[in-house]
Amino acid sequence: MTATLEAQVRAGGPRARTRRRLLLTAAAGTIMMVAIALLGPLIAPYDPAERLGLPFQGPDGGHPLGTDFLGRDVLSRVLWGGRALILTAIGATVVATAIGMTAGVLAGLVSRRTGEAMARLVDVLAVLPALLLILVLAAGFPGSDVTVVAAVALATAPFSVRVLGAATRRIVTTGYAETALARGDGRWAVLLHDILPNMAGPALADAALRLVAALHLTATAGFLGLGRGAPAANWGRMVSENLSGASLSVTPLLAPTLLLVLLSVCVGLLTDWFAGIASGGRP
Repeated sequence: MTATLEAQVRAGGPRARTRRRLLLTAAAGTIMMVAIALLGPLIAPYDPAERLGLPFQGPDGGHPLGTDFLGRDVLSRVLWGGRALILTAIGATVVATAIGMTAGVLAGLVSRRTGEAMARLVDVLAVLPALLLILVLAAGFPGSDVTVVAAVALATAPFSVRVLGAATRRIVTTGYAETALARGDGRWAVLLHDILPNMAGPALADAALRLVAALHLTATAGFLGLGRGAPAANWGRMVSENLSGASLSVTPLLAPTLLLVLLSVCVGLLTDWFAGIASGGRP
């Protein structure tokens, strides 16, 4: 028995160390991507809309990443292009989590029949393709990042409602919540002191998952030319704009693509870890 336990410890040790190193790398990568996105405009060497050379000019001393399809400095546009994407994704996540928390807690507190009726309404929104919803709203209000925030929030909120509604029902049926109601505490008091504190973990874990989805949808919206229009820089739009010149110069396409991939992978790894911690699992 002792030998078996020792073997398990030896087998699990390297895996645990590898997982910790992977998480530290993901955290460092996320911090670096966010720093580039938020602080990049402060160190950009040129105006991102200024035409400085020939289209698809190769990297040189004046333009380390070359120029894009209009002759603008790629490095400057990369440093400017992440801020709107990340802030839009964060804004959509906050709105979706607020909707999911409010509607989910309400659905978990009402009667089962009413809760099921609310779930059917949520399912109607959940089956709508996210891109179709974004396209419809963006067509009605073109050139607005606020519209993209609203569209991404509406596309992701139904899943938050279902997850947080199920978490609320699970908490309501626990012994301490039922005991509080039995001793005469009002529903509002039970909500404030028994339900909401225990909803913090599931809500934060769900918000992390929604952030990953919001990043993907926001980048896709930029690729489709939605949100604030040209000449504003956007990593997703930069991929679309420079796709036709990939055979002439690959850096205008490769730089924003790599940043989007690194950001998605790093945030996804941290989200998986955080969701496990918030749900009571092992890190």
